[in-house]
Amino acid sequence: MTEDRSDAVRGGDRWAARASLAAAALAVLLPLAKGGLKGVLLLAIAFVGVVVTAAAVWWTLTRRGPLRWVAALVAVVAPAAVVTLFAVSLLWAVPASLGLWAVAVWSGRHALRGDRPRRARERGTAPPRHPFLVMNPRSGGGKVARFGLVEKAERLGARVVLLDPDEEQDVTALARAAVADGADLLGVAGGDGTQALVAAVAAEHGLPFLVVCAGTRNHFAMDLGLDRDDPARCLDALTDGVELRVDIGFAGGHPFVNNASFGAYAAVVQSPAYREDKIGTILELLPELLTRQRGPRLTARAGDSTLDAPQAVLVSNNPYRTNDPAGIGRRERLDSGLLGVLGIKVDSAAEAAALVLDRAAQGLAVLTAREVVVDADRPEIDAGVDGEALMLRTPVHCRVEPGALRVRVPRKRPGVPDPRPALDWRRLCALATRVGRTSAPGRPVTTEDAEPRP
Repeated sequence: MTEDRSDAVRGGDRWAARASLAAAALAVLLPLAKGGLKGVLLLAIAFVGVVVTAAAVWWTLTRRGPLRWVAALVAVVAPAAVVTLFAVSLLWAVPASLGLWAVAVWSGRHALRGDRPRRARERGTAPPRHPFLVMNPRSGGGKVARFGLVEKAERLGARVVLLDPDEEQDVTALARAAVADGADLLGVAGGDGTQALVAAVAAEHGLPFLVVCAGTRNHFAMDLGLDRDDPARCLDALTDGVELRVDIGFAGGHPFVNNASFGAYAAVVQSPAYREDKIGTILELLPELLTRQRGPRLTARAGDSTLDAPQAVLVSNNPYRTNDPAGIGRRERLDSGLLGVLGIKVDSAAEAAALVLDRAAQGLAVLTAREVVVDADRPEIDAGVDGEALMLRTPVHCRVEPGALRVRVPRKRPGVPDPRPALDWRRLCALATRVGRTSAPGRPVTTEDAEPRP
């Protein structure tokens, strides 16, 4: 007979959930107890501060001239004033409350650890014999030269094509020619837009794909767990690597490994001035885009859901995390076979404040689907596909090809995140109040115990 410890584990989870809820309650009650009536007043002031800050940010983005700068000043001063007021009035209660929140979050994640997403399965494969790499010397401010990527790749047996900065080259054609010449691995040292084009060719021919994070942001590399501080380490996969099966997305036939955006952001990246002055271009164009004086009227259909007239739509290759501030901008998985959809529709300062206070507000749509259709009242719309500015004919059909891309990565990757469950307070409450039998120490659970009694 062997001891079944599943009930004991569930009992531990229940106590962790209770500890999380208790710590969260104390984190709220401690400032109230310390401040008394003043504590209640401070919470009310904090609420007003959040509303004022959200409204000020909206006015900063949608107004011009002196009103914009006054709103920007308010957006900075209001939260700073609230934080200062709390620190001066409550003294030690503030850091103690923050510590209790940390305990609540840690205990809650521990209680829900059974819900954490699984890691992608790694497959051991033989090293490539004829790898082919495309490298962009301008990406990431010259990372190819700075980290000696060409020299290291050639020492490891790869054939490298260095793109000419003064000439526009078709990287898709280069990749197809390499396949015809016998390449058994395709790779890119460059930005995510170039990565996606070559990745599509690799997926089409069933070849492994190598990501060398030599771009500026390297979002795809981040979600693969690659070392973004030292791109040369990505090349270790040529001799000591494993394969991951991940999805690849398409928007109107154009591949993407990260996302395709439509609406306000897509219109901004179309501007010739964007690459030279990102902030200035955004501030110049957003007032008309957000107030619907400029740009198309979009409609997005994802499964049974329809988003009517959002200002911006983001379709991602697998969903982004939206339930954890520390993980925003990252994807838990790259192999779910689903597109993530984020839609934003905000038409006033009041709606902007509601969106900040309640993630379930109507202004934000968070969806998943296998196919997404983005339509508009125009025959063509701006699109940003992995950061590349395109014009796509409507309706734009977005789809995902599950597990179509074989990505070869180094066996040792420092950036592989530990999957963490979403902190769901409703589930914690249900788990904390659940009554169950906990195994007594030293008493084995027999088959007779597990059988239902009449």
